[in-house]
Amino acid sequence: MAVPKKKTSKSKRDKRKATWKSKANLQAQRALSLGKSILTGRAQGFVYPTDEETEED
Repeated sequence: MAVPKKKTSKSKRDKRKATWKSKANLQAQRALSLGKSILTGRAQGFVYPTDEETEED
């Protein structure tokens, strides 16, 4: 069975966890911003079907 040769320091562990959490936080902020822009009708680069388009087809 494979065993690590040295114990990882707490600072390295905490640094990796902080990086992971900050990336997740950034993605959550972007998703929230996109959702808000869609609700207000200001979304520029997001295409989605509306009820009007489906009724015409």
